Amino acid sequence: MTLNLVVPVLFAVVAVVVFVVGDRLRPDTWRQTDDEAAGHMVLDLVNMFFAAIVAFVVVILWQQYDNTHAHTVSEAKALVSVYEASNDMPEPDRTQIQSLVRQYTSQVVTDEWSSMDRTGKLDQSTQDTLDDLRSAVGAVPTTDPAVKDLQDKAGSGIDAVAEARYDRGLDAGYELPVFLYIALWGGTIMLLFGTLLSGVVLTKRSVIMTGLFGIVVGAVIMAVYQLDQPFSGGNQVAKDAYELAMSRFQHITSTGVATSASPR
Repeated sequence: MTLNLVVPVLFAVVAVVVFVVGDRLRPDTWRQTDDEAAGHMVLDLVNMFFAAIVAFVVVILWQQYDNTHAHTVSEAKALVSVYEASNDMPEPDRTQIQSLVRQYTSQVVTDEWSSMDRTGKLDQSTQDTLDDLRSAVGAVPTTDPAVKDLQDKAGSGIDAVAEARYDRGLDAGYELPVFLYIALWGGTIMLLFGTLLSGVVLTKRSVIMTGLFGIVVGAVIMAVYQLDQPFSGGNQVAKDAYELAMSRFQHITSTGVATSASPR
């Protein structure tokens, strides 16, 4: 952190030294009668710096948001895979496994989603349900080769669920690095003080324009904070993948019941 502060200050000192020493060495014909040109140059640099930082931050956060949503889709697909594999298992294993899959999915979109929002961490009771599901799949009798294949498929699905859940746990605790927030707020402060240092005359029109300028800057900062932490704030990752999975569970169950009830 100390180095991060020293380097910008050092460059500021170097820039001032170069300017002062250079002013004594340059020809008189290069000098201007006022500092308006320098003011415009500095304001242009500040504007460019702020725009670059905002663009960089938004790209990082949006990529993180997309990755987080992709992890939820992978987890939901794996849950459907486990549910489908268990649908052809003998009773009572079929009912037990499918019940645990539904329970886990329901806990993810309720208890765990709230936990990720409040604390940025996963919910332990939801993890316990996943552990129970893994144990239930491992306890299925495997004397029948067909059942063994179903058990292996369900086990692979649970491994995929656990992997996606691990990624989701990392996503829930993700925050934008501090140094990027420092750069963002530093650029914001320089941008807001730019109107004062530029020497704009205080008029009703300039006040209105400055207020609109502040609104735009504030909206940009708010958008950055909304994108940070994908499971909290105003731009949470959607639960659509799990909701679609639960709908798929119902379809698989109803199809299995209809098939078992049909005459052979």
